[in-house]
Amino acid sequence: MIQSGPTVCVVNDDPSVCKALGRLIKSSGFNVKTYGSAQKFLDENHTKEPDLLVLDVRMPGMNGLELQNQLAASGRAIPIVFITAHENGLAKTTAMAAGAVAFFQKPFDEKDLLGAIYKALNLKNKNF
Repeated sequence: MIQSGPTVCVVNDDPSVCKALGRLIKSSGFNVKTYGSAQKFLDENHTKEPDLLVLDVRMPGMNGLELQNQLAASGRAIPIVFITAHENGLAKTTAMAAGAVAFFQKPFDEKDLLGAIYKALNLKNKNF
């Protein structure tokens, strides 16, 4: 099967969050891949760079901010939308200063998340 639309990767250590976000994003017409950790994402042999990451801040092992830094250091400029269940102004400030396109605290509005994805990919928003 040939994938023609943008690919969004969800990186989150909570399988239920990966599943829910994967369904939501896929229902909006995107190709979706999910990963249970930052290391699993890095270990994947990506034949094509993902168009966007939806990345959890707090994860065991490498956290989302560390993954953002590692990607930037290796020259991989992938737009990132962060999500977190833990309010942390410093994490938001750090993520946004390093180039994140959006930062959401759970619970967040699905429309806001999808809007941020569309905006980051320079796509016209569809009616959600």
